[in-house]
Amino acid sequence: MADRQYEFSWDFIGDVEEGRPNLGNTTRIEVYRLFQYTLRDVLEEKLGTEAADRILFDAGYKAGLHFCKQFIGEAPDLNTYIEKVKQALLDLKIGILRIESADMDKFTFVLTVAEDLDCSGLPDMGHAVCTYDEGFITGVFYAYGGRMLNVKESDCWCTGDRTCRFHVTPMTAA
Repeated sequence: MADRQYEFSWDFIGDVEEGRPNLGNTTRIEVYRLFQYTLRDVLEEKLGTEAADRILFDAGYKAGLHFCKQFIGEAPDLNTYIEKVKQALLDLKIGILRIESADMDKFTFVLTVAEDLDCSGLPDMGHAVCTYDEGFITGVFYAYGGRMLNVKESDCWCTGDRTCRFHVTPMTAA
């Protein structure tokens, strides 16, 4: 593969204080969604829905890993780790994470994200849209224990629900 120009690095975040001395580090959610959904549209148009979803999932996964390295760090146990993730998501106004159920023996979880950055307030589209979030949550769990998990959204604002619900299960051997 040729040299990459855009391999993710926190350098792409830059020095926000220097670069945006008047506007700072915030913007409106419409701008974030404008970026995400026009990118999704172009990916789907050029590659198809399945490939677009895979790319968004993979980007979310990579973001989840980097997010945890930058904002979460080490934790002595999973409960402490999850609490740190919940607080970081809240502090950064990404969403409100809640664990609905957890079976530590089976390593399965049901979690919700209320006021989700990606979809809260969107119209009912008849299908879930939080593919990026599925990848992000996968990356968050992988960053803790190095274990690949299946993360699947079952409820979404875009399916008429008022929170996003994700089922997290161990990866099964194919």
